[in-house]
Amino acid sequence: MSNPVFDRIGKDSRGYATFGGPAPSTPAYGQQGYPTPSANDLDTMYSAPAATPVDTGRLTYDDVVVKTGITFATLLAGAAVGWITASPGLMILGAVVGLVLGLVNAFKANPSPALILAYAGFQGLFIGGISQFYEARFDGIVAQAVLGTFSVFAAVLVGYRSGKLRTSPRLNKIFFIAMIGYLLFSVVNIGLVMFAGQNLRGGMLGLIIGAFAVLLASYSLVMDFEFIQRGVEGGAPAKFAWTAAFGLVVTLIWLYLEILRILAILRGDD
Repeated sequence: MSNPVFDRIGKDSRGYATFGGPAPSTPAYGQQGYPTPSANDLDTMYSAPAATPVDTGRLTYDDVVVKTGITFATLLAGAAVGWITASPGLMILGAVVGLVLGLVNAFKANPSPALILAYAGFQGLFIGGISQFYEARFDGIVAQAVLGTFSVFAAVLVGYRSGKLRTSPRLNKIFFIAMIGYLLFSVVNIGLVMFAGQNLRGGMLGLIIGAFAVLLASYSLVMDFEFIQRGVEGGAPAKFAWTAAFGLVVTLIWLYLEILRILAILRGDD
């Protein structure tokens, strides 16, 4: 659920802007074939402003904010269509295509803006449809879920900025093991719902599983923030802003759905 491509940033950016790479072969000033600069040339070079990350094509926090905003706006546009049409067919289409595109984007070495925005649009259809489904049964539940989602996001961001929330190799291993267990449980539960009419995500067990999933999603946000920080500080190419946007939107969708489900259980949908 976190940014999988940021693990490869170090490889992609190694030697970027000659950092960590071999020394340039271009002859220096004063060597044969390269004229010695005049006093005016040196003065101009000295007074010129330093190159910024934008000038050198490196990742910046502004890049991440802008690309995340575009991706999130695409998600909202798809959700509006799903909400207005309230079509089960569109909701299923959005869920299936969104899942496929999510897997494709997660394993691509280089981010594709078109595929990431397509993922957001189709997932929006699913989010809008399922939100309308719950809202029709529990008035105001969508607003509560949205508020809860952004409250968790804000709390994790503040905790990360303050330095109180960080990842560690040990916690990462626990996270991935827990994720595997959660995914296996989800697959088994879908099978039980489809073929046996049983739903393990209801009642007290559903609340426990939901709370556990919210904790996993929150830790995934910490991983997303850390990957972004490492990418910016490590001089990763600007294209990885799209990867950051994809990872953040994936985590927010997951967090929203879990909070929506918890609220539904608390309001009587077992």
